[in-house]
Amino acid sequence: MITSPTISFVDQDGQALPSPGAPRGVIFDWGGVITTPILDTVRAWLDAERIDRDSYTAAMRPWVRQAYGPDEAESPIHALERGDIAEAEFEEILASALVTVDGGPVPAAGLLKRMFAGSVMQPEMLDLVRELRHSGLRTALLSNSWGHPDSYPRELLDELFDDAVISADVGMRKPEERIFLLAVERLELSPAECVFVDDVEGNIVAARALGFAVVHHTEPADTKAQLAGLLSGRPAGAEPSH
Repeated sequence: MITSPTISFVDQDGQALPSPGAPRGVIFDWGGVITTPILDTVRAWLDAERIDRDSYTAAMRPWVRQAYGPDEAESPIHALERGDIAEAEFEEILASALVTVDGGPVPAAGLLKRMFAGSVMQPEMLDLVRELRHSGLRTALLSNSWGHPDSYPRELLDELFDDAVISADVGMRKPEERIFLLAVERLELSPAECVFVDDVEGNIVAARALGFAVVHHTEPADTKAQLAGLLSGRPAGAEPSH
């Protein structure tokens, strides 16, 4: 059972106690939230394959800005996350822009699987989701997929979440409004009844504009504290009233 300073509004049977205006659902991102930070994972891959970081930055920085920043121009990331192109095609596009530190080519085949090979699920986050769901809150996954089919452990998703929205499966992606609305519709809730947890600022901004309460994830302990405040109706870090 989670207790203060995490989540403390459950009865003796572990069911959520009613709290006026309290959220009824929590929606989580996957990569960088449930798993270890994506930046750490990518850095490990660059080092392991001796890929020149400047070539990676030159290719990815504009794509990421287009995908999650104010620039609305389409990029290969948009197409991959919506499932408009196969992962093999994206791998060819990215690999063609990369070189090793010795100036050699980077193999395209299996690039995405290799890139995320170092991604590890965080036990603290898995436990948090389990306890939230056990308390009676509805939980969901809302994740932008990077193509590799074995990146989501489907049996674990069934345990953790009432529903899972994977971008490539539905042909839309964060931070598009429609995918947020699809996620809450499947939970039979509204944005105002949900907390959205993500590590990407652009997704947080989009969710907040739709009326979600939001947690910008950086590390598990902080996310647990922020959720505790939101779900108990008090700011994170505030002392409970007596």
